[in-house]
This record gives sequence, C-alpha cells and structure tokens, in this order.
Amino acid sequence: MKDFIIPTDRDMGTPASRSAQMVTLTVDGFEVTVPEGTSVMRASAEAGISVPKLCATDSLEAFGSCRLCVVEIEGRRGTPASCTTPVAAGMVVHTQNAKLKKLRRGVMELYISDHPLDCLTCSANGDCELQDMAGAVGLRDVRYEAVETHFEVRKGGEANPAYIPKDDSNPYFTYDPAKCIVCSRCVRACEEVQGTFALTIEGSGFDSRVSAGMVGDDFLSSDCVSCGACVQACPTATLQEKSVIEIGTPERSVITTCAYCGVGCSFKAEMRGDEVVRMVPWKHGKANRGHSCVKGRFAYGYASHSDRILKPMIRERIEDPWQEVSWDEAMRFAADRMRGLQEAYGRRSVGVITSSRCTNEETFLVQKLTRAVFGNNNTDTCARVCHSPTGYGLGQTFGTSAGTQDFDSVEATDVVIVIGANPTDGHPVFASRLKKRLRAGAKLIVIDPRRTDLVKSSHIAAAHHLALRPGTNVAVVSALAHVIVTEGLMDEAFIRTRCDWEEFSEYAEFIADPRHSPEATEALTGVAAEELRGAARLFATGGNGAIYYGLGVTEHSQGSTTVIAIANLAMLTGNLGRNGVGVNPLRGQNNVQGACDMGSFPHELPGYRHVKNPDVRAIFEELWGAKIDPEPGLRIPNMLDAAVDGTFKGLYCQGEDILQSDPDTKHVAAGLAAMECVIVHDLFLNETANYAHVFLPGSTFLEKDGTFTNAERRINRVRKVMAPRNGYADWEVTQMLANAMGAEWHYTHPSQIMAEIAATTPSFSRVTYELLEEHGSIQWPCNDSAPEGTPLMHVDGFVRGKGRFIVTEYVATDEKTGPRFPLLLTTGRILSQYNVGAQTRRTENVVWHDQDVLEIHPHDAEVRGVKDGDFVRLASRSGETALRATVTDRVSPGVVYTTFHHPDTQANVITTDFSDWATNCPEYKVTAVQVSPSNGPSDWQEDYAAQAALARRILPAAE
Repeated sequence: MKDFIIPTDRDMGTPASRSAQMVTLTVDGFEVTVPEGTSVMRASAEAGISVPKLCATDSLEAFGSCRLCVVEIEGRRGTPASCTTPVAAGMVVHTQNAKLKKLRRGVMELYISDHPLDCLTCSANGDCELQDMAGAVGLRDVRYEAVETHFEVRKGGEANPAYIPKDDSNPYFTYDPAKCIVCSRCVRACEEVQGTFALTIEGSGFDSRVSAGMVGDDFLSSDCVSCGACVQACPTATLQEKSVIEIGTPERSVITTCAYCGVGCSFKAEMRGDEVVRMVPWKHGKANRGHSCVKGRFAYGYASHSDRILKPMIRERIEDPWQEVSWDEAMRFAADRMRGLQEAYGRRSVGVITSSRCTNEETFLVQKLTRAVFGNNNTDTCARVCHSPTGYGLGQTFGTSAGTQDFDSVEATDVVIVIGANPTDGHPVFASRLKKRLRAGAKLIVIDPRRTDLVKSSHIAAAHHLALRPGTNVAVVSALAHVIVTEGLMDEAFIRTRCDWEEFSEYAEFIADPRHSPEATEALTGVAAEELRGAARLFATGGNGAIYYGLGVTEHSQGSTTVIAIANLAMLTGNLGRNGVGVNPLRGQNNVQGACDMGSFPHELPGYRHVKNPDVRAIFEELWGAKIDPEPGLRIPNMLDAAVDGTFKGLYCQGEDILQSDPDTKHVAAGLAAMECVIVHDLFLNETANYAHVFLPGSTFLEKDGTFTNAERRINRVRKVMAPRNGYADWEVTQMLANAMGAEWHYTHPSQIMAEIAATTPSFSRVTYELLEEHGSIQWPCNDSAPEGTPLMHVDGFVRGKGRFIVTEYVATDEKTGPRFPLLLTTGRILSQYNVGAQTRRTENVVWHDQDVLEIHPHDAEVRGVKDGDFVRLASRSGETALRATVTDRVSPGVVYTTFHHPDTQANVITTDFSDWATNCPEYKVTAVQVSPSNGPSDWQEDYAAQAALARRILPAAE
C-alpha cells in the first residue's frame, strides 16, 4: 500500500478566494493566475514566492497590522500590505528590492527590541515565526535600546509596570505576555474560528496586551473553552502547549482521526519518538477544516494513564480478585467458557456487543464473530441505544439510514433548526462552523427544553426558542408542519416531482386537522402558539433550510416518529438534495455511524440488509464459509432479560460500558451478574468489568490502523502513531478469540478487513485504503455509481425512489409525572467530558467538570428548600441517587437536567426501561422524578462503590 502523501501545510497567508473569475498578474517577473479577490500575498505564495508576515495566516481574514508583508506595485504609490491588497488584472508586483528589505528590517528591529532573546531555551525554538521572520528579513543586529520593555521584571531596582507575569491557569497551555507581539491572531482566531469572543486586545500603543475576559480573569476563569485555536494561531511562544514545554518540539507527524464525537476531526499527531507532543487540527481535514475542541486537541492523555490495564486478566467468579495471565491463557479460558456455555445452553446462549468507539474494521469482526463463529445474530451496540430511530425513520422516508449532507453544507444554509441537540457541548467544532454562519446572517430555531448556548451567546441569538416539555417532540414538529400546510407554505413543485403525491395528500389531510395546530398543542407542549407559528413561517420561507438533531430526538418512546416527522418537514419545504439544506443527525460518538453500517444490529447484516433475506445471507456465507442464522438475535435489553431468566449466559463486550451507559442500571447489573462468562475488552476496568470474568486489554485510537465513519458518512483513516501498549490492536484481539473458538482467520492488516467489507456491503463497494489515501476521506455511498463518494444525498431522487410522507400520530409516553414524581428529568452532555467519561475523566478536563450536577429552576428549588450547591436526592420509580444542585433558569420550571459522565452519580439508575416503539432505543430523555434535600450519597451509591472496590482487586501475575 502506498504511503499517504500529506498535502502541503504551507501557510498561504490569507484564505483562498471562492470566486470563479480568474485574474492574471505578475509577481517578481512570474505570471500567476488566481481567483478574483485573492490577496497579493496569497498570489505570491501560489507563484512559489514567500512574503514575510507575522499577523497573517490563511485560517484568518487579513488584518494588515504587522507591516512586515509590504510590497511595491507598479503604478501605485507607497508600499501596501500584501495581505490586505487584492489582486488586479495586469498588476505587476515586486516583493524584494533594497527599499522593501530596509523597511522590513526596520519593522523587525522594533519587534525584537521589545522581545526576550532567550531563543536557545525558549520552548518555541525552531517553531517560532518571529524567529523565522527575523532570519527571512536578514536581521542581524538591533540598533534600538529600549527604555522600557514588557519582558524585564525590574528596571533600575523599581517594579516594571509593563511586565505581566505568565498565566499558567489553564491545564493545557500557558500565556506568557512577555513574548506577545500583539499581532491579534489569537483574538481573531477566537472570534472567527471558534466564535467564543473570549479574548480581546486591552489598552493601546505600548500598553496593548491580550486579555482573557474581565479584569482579574485568567485563562481558566474566562469564557475561554480551550479549543486551542489561539495557541495554534500564535506565532511566538506567547501561547504554548505545556506538553511542548515539557517534552520538546515534535520531530514527526502522522495524520489520524479524533476518537471523541461524531464530527470526526482530522489531526496531525505530532510526535517525539513514540510520545505524543501535541495534537494539531489538520487544515485539510474535510470535517473540521483545521479547527478542534478541548477534547480532541488536548484530552489524549488517557492513552498513557496509569489506570490502563495492559495485561489480560481472568477470574472464576466476580467475587474473586483478578489474576493477570498471558494472552494465550486468557484466550483459552474465554474460548473454553463460551464453548462450554453453548454446549450446555445452546448456540444462542451467548452474544456480543460492538463498540461505537472502535474502528469499522474492528466492529465488522465482532459482528462476524457472533454470526460466523458463535452461529447466532446476538449482536447489538450502543449505536442502537442512541441513534437507531435515525436508521429507521430516515430509512422509511428517504430510503437510507444516514444524514443527507456534509458539514461544509452549513455554509450555504439560511435557516437552521437545531432540535434535541446541544452542538456547542456535544459537537463543538460543528457548532463553531454553525455560529460563523449565524453571524453572517443565517437564522436559527432551537427546539430544546433547556436554554443552550446557541439560544443566546456571544454575537448570536436564536430567532425562536421553542422550549418544549420533554416528550412532546412529535407534537411540536407536527404543529410546525400544520402551519406550513394550512397556510400553503409548502413547496408543491418539489412534492409533486420528488415525493409520492397520494401519500402526501393523506399526510396533509392528517396534519391539517385542527388538533395539530399550535393553539391546540400549546397546553401539551408548553410552546406559545405565536412563537411556534413564527418559527414555522421562518423555516418555510427563509431560503435554504437545514435541520440538525441529536439524542434529544431519538432517545424517546417516539424517537422514530420524531425522525419521520423531521423528514416530513424537510420534504414539505423542499429542503433536500442541494447544498445548505437537509436532515442531519449529529452522532454522539466517533463511530456511531460506522457501527450501524457494519451490521451491529441483531436483525441486519452490514449495509442495513435483513438477515431473513436468503440472497443477502448467501453473500456472507460464501465468503465466510459458515451458515448465517436467518433468525434475528437479541438486543441488549433482551440479552439482559434472558440472562435474568437463565437462558443467556455469555457476553463479549468490546469498548462499551453498558452498566454506566444503558438505562435502568439495577436491571443491567442483575443481567450481568446472572451471566457465567462476561468478557470485557476495554482500556480500563470500567463499570461493566465489575461483573466480568475475562478482561482483555484494549488499544487506543493512537495505537491502531483502521477507519471511522463520522456523522456526515465520511470514512476517515485512523493511523497508528505508536505501538499498542498492550501488544495488540483491538482487531487482533478479536481475531485471537475467534481462532481460539475454532475459526481460521488470517488477517494481517485492517486493509484486508476493509476489502471484505467492500466485497459484501454495496455502499462501501469501491472503498479501499488506496482510495482513502488518495482523497483523504470518502463519504459513502462509494460504489460504481459514485466512485469517489457522495457528499450530498438525494440530489436527483431519493434512494427509495419517491420520498415517502408518513403520518406521525403523537402518543404520550407511559412515563408520567404525578404527586410522587412531579418533575421531568432530561439528560445531556457537557463540553469537557465525553459519554461515560472513561477517557476524559483521566485527563485534566476534570478541572472543568469533576462531578455531575443537577440543574433545577429557581422556583422548583425554592419550594423544595434547595440552595445552589446543596446535595439533593434525585429519585424516580426506578431508583435514586444523590448529587449537587445548580439553581439556574437554563431549565424551565418542572424540568431538571443532569449529565451522565461520572459513575459515582450513575444517572442511569434513575432512568426507566421505556423505549422507542420501533427500535427499542431507550427513553433517556423523559423520566418522572422528585428532588429533595439530602445529606450525601444514597445507600445505593455506597453499596455500588463498595461492590466496585471489591470487584477491582488485582493479584500480581504468577511467577
């Protein structure tokens, strides 16, 4: 396989122009043709000529403050800045002559005269643009003797008012004002790229300095979200990663893909030896376009955390301590146990759970393990637990189980609906791109019970916030559709051309019924009728309309119905099949989409094809040399029920922590405790491992090759940057287990697994590692019809032919509030933490979020005698826990909210076992609860902590 040829990372100085008009000019005697609107600096770079610069970088708009990039243009007076001067036809530019050299050296002398000359010991030595530019302009001496500087602590024995000490408050980077040249790149990055507006330039002239927030604020206490954009933009060591200071400058880099959320950001893992120095967002990454968040940028330290288990372990009973053993012994133990269970209880008595964090190739092998080796279809995944209604709803209406757009599409949208998602916390890089579009004039409608940052924050505000009551999504979306149909705002031409008109007519008759009007549903949903009508009119008439949604849509008893309702809304307004529109699920984990694609569901083989179909089974049977069971297997809740009943006995769980992530924790624990062989394959002794008999050490994304598929169907390469600390990549561990069970698998590289995926899965039929190396990434479907992938779906027609309108009757959840449990609990995520927290809790991200807290409205808190910071008892019909309260009006009266990142809180001990009618997706987002004052942890929490401590004892390896 050929090596990946990294596209040039050369900084072109200013962003590329998108104009289709071309202009030809001459730079230093060379003709160059560039798009109209290109800067002279970028045109020079295109001609291979570098113009010195400090304030300019191609990720930010031109600023023109450093005066280092001056040029001469024939026919024009003076020496204009090349970064802010656009090209013109016939322009003749000179970038080098005696006059320009003198000017640049003079400018650089002024910078250097107020800069510490500690280059040999500076952490940015060899990676400093100021140092590079001093060399580029030929500066060899500084004539000026500064009377006052910003970098000397004292002058003449007196305190120096210009000196400001270093700010080390942020756990990941330092701010050293002594080295700041006030180029404003950090401030502009915070504004233009991240959209947080946390930084500013305070003062003027000699007193200018970068400031984070109010007087007295430091980087940690300010609004800074630690995305790293300022650090990446800084041309000196003013803003510098602490890892670079500690380890040294990197010597090599490898392009890979982040293993956190479903955005799928591309990074350069910059290394010294086998140690990661820093993760730098890759400017050519098509999902992130050179941006990042605090998790992907900085929270990779879990890979080397002391909690990692690096040796296999076994035990006879879950009450026993763990015993470290060799890989061979662990595999023999696991295989004998699983084989023995099948002999005693039948071949369907064991199963697997695949991971939404592992690669496509690893997930494919785990579902192959159960189908080809265990001989059943007992495979499930957390992807079903969070997003299976997406697969069902979009499959029924459009004919394919995935989002319709790429992330670039947001740049062309005019009206955005965000429903049941909190992108600033859950998908922050996408949120930054969305906020940039909103600042440029797009309108936003937020449908969420909670006032998220998108409703109102720095320089953006939603046109409408529909603060619905949890559980009423279907009623709200149907009311939007009612307004559009009854007021004649639908796109009739699109519907007649692209959709089934008879089905639409039936749907229109249903949705036009007065019971779906905003006035009729207002008492149910809590959304003011006039506000809802305004939102409907805006979406229908505002131009390109895009819908983005998350787990607040899918994790309901009517999750599938809501997805169908959203699809109806998009078809109703003609917002499909072009840039700037579409229906876009925001996937929560890095490979949720891939886990679904790879056949992790008990009723579907890879490519979303039902196991009952003989022609589909035949494809796999021929390649695998094994019979495929035509009967669908068990989902996770069914496995747990069957375990309690005594018929399901063995589980191989790769990269998932169902005891913390799945609903009704007590039932999950009972099911796991009833099994006779639980194999956990993970990085750490997670909560599920408390009930395991075999622990197989996992590998991080830094230690393996493979692919992830993000929320926009983008297949991204994951590349090994270091050897697996446990000795094996996860796909190799699964292969060893399969072979110990009697299989004869002989994969030597994940590319061979991808070849098998392509041979069996139509939407991946043209995907190869060679193609991914050539293009960087590919969006499926990638087949003979689309050999280079499909950025936009349903352009000329729906996958299923005609778009299908489906009636969306609102059916209230069985989970009801009442005198005992009068409040509704809903859950979500926070920026600094990720899912069950196994990774982020083992990084410095705990500085921002070291415990889950309960958000409660001031009115609800007051009537219960709860004050901010108090311990409270949170109880439901399923269980209770205790946590601290935060009194806030971000939630509505009658609604409380918490996150689920910390196992000592275990929010899922509260959630019920109600689930989506079509897919069994748990109803995490609606739980009737009561809140009352508490003195500390609940009895359940204390018992749980004691059991966990007992279950995690490890004996040293036998000699």
